[in-house]
Amino acid sequence: MASFGQQTGMQGVYLVAAELSKRGFIVSPTSRSAAGADILVTDHSCEKAFSVQVKTNAKTFGFWLLSKKAKEINSDSHIYVLVNLRKKGAEKEFFSLPSRILKEKVYYSKSRTGSEWYAISLEDVKKYRDKWTIFGEPIE
Repeated sequence: MASFGQQTGMQGVYLVAAELSKRGFIVSPTSRSAAGADILVTDHSCEKAFSVQVKTNAKTFGFWLLSKKAKEINSDSHIYVLVNLRKKGAEKEFFSLPSRILKEKVYYSKSRTGSEWYAISLEDVKKYRDKWTIFGEPIE
């Protein structure tokens, strides 16, 4: 049985895929074992292509946990979409930004027990809410 975290993650992936499909893009979720990309996106002419990493919150809405790779990836075509699910029936929140911008906003923390955390705060991404234009207009 999938864990709550896995179910939350998959819900975010499919919500982002649905939003991009609604906007006219060709969208394909990757296998869960694909490192770094949850979704591959292109236009109908295959002139623009993006890899998308989705991070989803179901309970904590002030930050998203990230991997160490978030500090290293620097690409205009690798997009992070951060999702807040909120409560049932409430509006979902989507924040879209390229990895080259996200990497500058990631903060690192180390607990007293030695656990390492990489995260990004809601405050740092507020201006990217509903910025689906990052993908441009789909060319048909």
